[in-house]
Amino acid sequence: MRVRTLHLYLLRQVLAAVLLTVAVFTFVLMLGNVLREILGLLVNRQATLGIVAQAIVLLVPFVLVFALPMGMLTATLLVFGRFSADQELTAVRAGGVSLVALVTPILLLSLVLTGVSGWFNLDLAPRCRLAYKRLFYRLGVAGSTGLLAENQFIKQFPGYILYVGSASGDLLRNLVVYQMETNAPATNGASGPADLPKVTMILTAPEAVVSLDVTQQVVRLHMSEVEGVYLDSWQPGGGKDQILELPARLTQPDRRPPRLKEMTFQQLMTEYYEYRRRGVDVTPVAVQMHRQVAFSFACIGFTLVGIPLGVRAHRRETSAGVGIALLLVTLYYGFIILGQAWETRPEYHPQLILWVPNLLFQCVGGFLLWRVNRQG
Repeated sequence: MRVRTLHLYLLRQVLAAVLLTVAVFTFVLMLGNVLREILGLLVNRQATLGIVAQAIVLLVPFVLVFALPMGMLTATLLVFGRFSADQELTAVRAGGVSLVALVTPILLLSLVLTGVSGWFNLDLAPRCRLAYKRLFYRLGVAGSTGLLAENQFIKQFPGYILYVGSASGDLLRNLVVYQMETNAPATNGASGPADLPKVTMILTAPEAVVSLDVTQQVVRLHMSEVEGVYLDSWQPGGGKDQILELPARLTQPDRRPPRLKEMTFQQLMTEYYEYRRRGVDVTPVAVQMHRQVAFSFACIGFTLVGIPLGVRAHRRETSAGVGIALLLVTLYYGFIILGQAWETRPEYHPQLILWVPNLLFQCVGGFLLWRVNRQG
């Protein structure tokens, strides 16, 4: 009964701290989007209060993907730092209760939050992100370069499949152009892999400037440096100052295909197998799939690290706990950013890099928890 009382007491403390910190992080993360996009529409009378409220609701699940692990880490640092500073942990150990036995419900809570994060990452957040973007497209916010959006396989140009690493205005970076077989176009009634056209040439450009010729209905890609290879003979191609013209097949903005970041895990699996059959490099799809799954386990690693660090810190101050949490979050997200930056470099295996922070945090956190428990 005494251990159960301790469990309930500690669980209430952590839950209260998690709710508070998640609310704070959600507000901070949403603030940038609200000020940059939503409030601007409201001030310019492009949107009503109802549409603004709808946009905020759609933005919450996407933000919670990041706020939940950060909130769990900060909560464990604050609660166990205060628990240790008030000598409550010393009293508990004197009563014969080990640290591992004490934190069992907190570890179970991290497993529950991992399941919630998995649901958000794999399904809910991508759907809400896509609905949020399409809401702004319907308001006429999208620019003309939305036809070549970043982080998305673009296949509405006959004979070509394009992938854009990042886009800033008219400037595209890490552009990959797959030239397909022109004598075997894909049909809507394709029944198997034999009906899919194969890649014959691959062009890569570090940077490209896109322009839209409305009169001729042509999208022009101005590439200063291009590297290419013919897959049938493996002969090099490319050159400098090349212009690629693509017929513009404009569709309704709110009907545009989703980007990889806006796809659910099931949709990503469909994309992965389809493009692998075509001979297209599927590393960007694999990176997004691994990011969704790997990031779902962040709560476990953050909890395992946060508990022993909170105990060893012996601090009651909220600022100290938040500072340590921000440092650890920066380290964790550094690997995520690195993996996504190398999504067009399959030789670096970027999808595996995304698992490094989970392995690092869980191993280090488990070791620190074992040491603190043994030293008790």
